Amino acid sequence: MGRARTHLQRLLVAGLAAFVLSACAGPPVQEMSDARQAIEAAEHAGALEHAPMQLRFARDLISSAETKLSKRAYNGARRDARLAREKAVEALNMTLDETGQPRP
Repeated sequence: MGRARTHLQRLLVAGLAAFVLSACAGPPVQEMSDARQAIEAAEHAGALEHAPMQLRFARDLISSAETKLSKRAYNGARRDARLAREKAVEALNMTLDETGQPRP
């Protein structure tokens, strides 16, 4: 019984590892969506006026991610999408005042 249990545990670990690796290898759908939503939120809050450099960087990064996605360079697309989201959030934070409202 001990050997069978150890074998089963190894199979489960191997299966989980294969699942995780396959999830990382696919297109970064969620990361792209998150980045686009963050950019849109920053734009609507007024980042073009209050944080234009950060917003521009976020837009450039999402554009780069889209190019990489079209070439199936998923890891690079994922990285750029995550960075785009970070820059968009930074732009949004610079656009909001202390109460969380857009600056006038």
